[in-house]
Amino acid sequence: MKRRKNDAGNRRGVQLVTLCISTAMVLVLLGLVVFSVQISRNLSQWVKENLTVTVMLSDDVSVNGAKLLCRDLYHRPYSKNIDYISKEQALKEQSEAMGSDPSEFLGVNPFPATLELQLHSDYANRDSLKWIAKELQKNPKVTDVAYQVDLMDSVNQNLTKVNLVLLALAVLLTFVSFSLINNTVRLSVYSRRFIIHTMKLVGASWSFIRAPFMKQALLVGVIAALIAIAVLGGCMYGFYYYEPNMLTIITWRELVITAVAVLLFGIIITAACSYISVNKFLRMSAGELYKI
Repeated sequence: MKRRKNDAGNRRGVQLVTLCISTAMVLVLLGLVVFSVQISRNLSQWVKENLTVTVMLSDDVSVNGAKLLCRDLYHRPYSKNIDYISKEQALKEQSEAMGSDPSEFLGVNPFPATLELQLHSDYANRDSLKWIAKELQKNPKVTDVAYQVDLMDSVNQNLTKVNLVLLALAVLLTFVSFSLINNTVRLSVYSRRFIIHTMKLVGASWSFIRAPFMKQALLVGVIAALIAIAVLGGCMYGFYYYEPNMLTIITWRELVITAVAVLLFGIIITAACSYISVNKFLRMSAGELYKI
């Protein structure tokens, strides 16, 4: 008798370990999707804010005049960062890029002083850029405004497509995850279906019968979520170790949101699956239990 109890306890322990591991694997996938959705948003913002609008200044604008213009632009809601490129600096950079100095055979410096304007991500679109360019060109110190419209549109379109794909993947993975975890939990409850029936025969209420299964499901959900968070944390550390610049896109906010989402997914899904599975066997008669 004691040996049978030990065997039953061992089998139940193996079932719990298997349930925790399989649930954790599913939660890792869900966590990666949640993390990817957040990173795509940050990446979109980072790309947009690194697109440059070049403001070309007239030759009669002094350094002080350019600095006053910079100070004025800093107060505009669309400005994130402004760099002043003098005529001499522009000539030096272009000479290094071309391998020769154009002023030697032209006799003058052909490059104007410019302001390199980076916008907030909300303004990095075609419509906003049109009225920003018109506003800048009204200033007598500005001769021209240049920006890459096609690149801006291409970035926005591609990022929109990526977000839609990630959203569809998140919905699909949530459905698949629920199905996989539900099957695993149902197998665990299935092995104790006759215990459920016996408790029902002696007059135990459904809520009383469900209670230990729900507690076990919550425990499995928490343990699986912690395992998944540890795996995801290890992956993030690996990314940081090989690519430290990823910190410009990945912040603690994304890591915390991903960890909380994985924990909530683990608790909610396992609890819901356990509730559904136990109720299914509670509704069955003794004859039906033998047939399944």
